[in-house]
Amino acid sequence: MKLSQFKFKLPEELIAQYPAENRDECRMMVVNSKTGEITHHIFKELINYFDEGDVMIFNDTKVFPARLYGNKEKTGACIEVFLLRELNAENKLWDVLVEPARKIRIGNKLYFGDDDSMVAEVIDNTTSRGRTLRFLYDGPHDEFKEALYALGETPLPEYIKRKAEPEDAERYQCIYAEKEGAVMAPAAGLHFSRELLKRLEIKGVERGFLTLHSGRGNFKEIDVEDLTKHRMDSEDTMVDEKLVDIVNVAKDNGHNVCAVGTSVLRALATAVCMNGRLMTYSGWTNKFIFPPYDFTVCNSLISNFHMPLSTMLMMVAAFGGYETVMKAYDVAVKEKYRFGAYGDAMLILR
Repeated sequence: MKLSQFKFKLPEELIAQYPAENRDECRMMVVNSKTGEITHHIFKELINYFDEGDVMIFNDTKVFPARLYGNKEKTGACIEVFLLRELNAENKLWDVLVEPARKIRIGNKLYFGDDDSMVAEVIDNTTSRGRTLRFLYDGPHDEFKEALYALGETPLPEYIKRKAEPEDAERYQCIYAEKEGAVMAPAAGLHFSRELLKRLEIKGVERGFLTLHSGRGNFKEIDVEDLTKHRMDSEDTMVDEKLVDIVNVAKDNGHNVCAVGTSVLRALATAVCMNGRLMTYSGWTNKFIFPPYDFTVCNSLISNFHMPLSTMLMMVAAFGGYETVMKAYDVAVKEKYRFGAYGDAMLILR
């Protein structure tokens, strides 16, 4: 498929800048990919579509405060540093993005905090904006991480045109988040409240967890028209035996399996066998999914409404069918659904 096939007009005012007041009370569009039927609901009505023995799969990655602001030695120029991942705990090496990148060269020192108490040295260039930093901190690793994160802020997506606020530390995080490593929240999971999870549990809907540490590559602009030529950034992924057993038993017994978010969909597509059964997996995935694609593990997907030309939109279109999903997005714009990580939800049934 072509990149231009995923372009649509999205009014700026439909991009959510704040989340719904209550997690499970955003709007939810339900799309039947077989019939094309579209209905409109509140998210907590999700429970009506699942029964005892069905399985929901969540991504338990945890977002860390990845965006830092510092200054460059001598010039004092303001520098934004976006932490991507820790490369070496012992030497306090981090893979980061810097802005403005043209001002940051190997050997430069960067200072963070009101008192410039946190210092980092640039030791390598990785991409045009990418750098490797070595933090010069004399103390235990746990103490260093605590001090570093205290200086950071919630890494809201760039389409949210405001500074991160204290409330974002909680709201841009799934309530079941556990394994630290993401710089992008699995947005579909943000709608689940403790009350809704409890109601699903009482109804007998099982839950399973995998881990995919969502990275900035999800927002990387695609610069090729032919999608087969685009390469995704790799993301650290883990699908364990417990989840494999839950999912395969459910499938053997004819129950529904629902992926909560595109990150879950990518991880499952990475860990699926040729016979359609799930297997354990631990490692990196750069799987790029766009139509057509044969999904064999899940028969339903919960997702937010994504930006035009985004890899997440392409994955949703692969799951629900290109024509069906693009028609649903057209309806979403007309009905003024809210787009983005803090926006409304879509449930696709196959």
